[in-house]
Amino acid sequence: MNDFLTIIGAGLAGSEAAWQAAERGIPVVLHEMRSVSRTAAHKTNNCAELVCSNSLGNNLPHSAPFILKEELRKFNSIVISSGDNNSVPAGSALAVDRDLFAKEITEKISSHPLITLKREEIVEIPEEGPVIIATGPLTSPKLSEEISRLIGQEYLYFYDALSPIVDANSIDYDIAFFASRYGKGGADYLNCPMDEKQYYDFIRELNAAEKVPMATFEKPVYFEGCMPIEVLAERGPKTLAFGPLKPVGLPDPRTGKIAFAVVQLRKENKESSAYNLVGFQTKLTYPEQKRIVRLIPGLEQAEFFRFGAIHRNTFINTPEILNNELELKTRPGVYFAGQITGVEGYVESASMGLLASLSAVAKIMGKNYSPPPRDTALGALINYLTTSSKKNFQPMNINFGLFWVKEMKIRDKKERNQKIALNALEQIKKWREGLKDSIGSAA
Repeated sequence: MNDFLTIIGAGLAGSEAAWQAAERGIPVVLHEMRSVSRTAAHKTNNCAELVCSNSLGNNLPHSAPFILKEELRKFNSIVISSGDNNSVPAGSALAVDRDLFAKEITEKISSHPLITLKREEIVEIPEEGPVIIATGPLTSPKLSEEISRLIGQEYLYFYDALSPIVDANSIDYDIAFFASRYGKGGADYLNCPMDEKQYYDFIRELNAAEKVPMATFEKPVYFEGCMPIEVLAERGPKTLAFGPLKPVGLPDPRTGKIAFAVVQLRKENKESSAYNLVGFQTKLTYPEQKRIVRLIPGLEQAEFFRFGAIHRNTFINTPEILNNELELKTRPGVYFAGQITGVEGYVESASMGLLASLSAVAKIMGKNYSPPPRDTALGALINYLTTSSKKNFQPMNINFGLFWVKEMKIRDKKERNQKIALNALEQIKKWREGLKDSIGSAA
């Protein structure tokens, strides 16, 4: 076994894994194929580039995503600290300037004395471990074949889509208004209201719009939390009005009236020069995206910085092939981390990088390691990944349904969530202290 850690992939999980190991004194060799080889979604060569959204999820106190972020903060997470340092207003969510966020992480990784960042495409898994495979949903074809051979099965997969980003200067602010739902977090979202006729006209045109066809050998399997807007519309004419376009809690401050439907836009950067259409993941063709988006009141003259796109996300059947340390059952010393394990979400992916790294560090040091308690957010995710049904395994975000602690029986939602949060943070503190005594802590 090597006395250093090999990590394949410098996305959020790989970057987090490298940082946690190096901060504990373990040398790391971090392999990243960009810029040697490109992907269908990445635009830069930066580590931890965000491609689907600039949001790191809900940051509302006592919510499940908040608990997960707080647990990561206790481990001096490079992902969360960079997110906090480069945040942009987004109501109760932690959204970031994606360029500044990735640049900060890249600079920290590149300048760390114990991390060697190698720009090369890896097509074979190293024979000697420990090695963490954190190649994400866009793993290269050659490495995908190698991983399939290693685990003895084909990947599972689902389809994820990117939302369009529009130029802030092309928005009609006489129509659009700033507000957050129920006034939470300030007026951080830009809202485009629709009356009933405008909404149903929009649905009719959306249903008739041309979509990018799937390859003949691919079956579309979408993650429910990131459904293309046109797929949701196909479920019924009112689906969007009760989903991403719901107007509840968003009265127009100029009139006090609530529209029939509302399209929300979120800032993409600190300069407020670009806006992302919330919930508008799409596989429409580019010309149709332009036509459909411009049907939205306030976006009639919208100019696009990025059109929506669709890409295939891959993940393994974690309950069948990994143990609760994210280690391959059939080949000790090989770990998986990030979205490839079946978590959904940027922070969840980084969390798996943290946990895989801690386990690998313990192995290098010859120390014992036990996964986090199940009543923590980190522990709840690991429990879901490794104990779910092997036949029906699907990607999952962090949510209170994964905790299943005694506090779940409390009827008052606010009281229940607060107690779950306080207990989780207390338990993660104890777990961290135990690890600190054996493998040290991040500075």
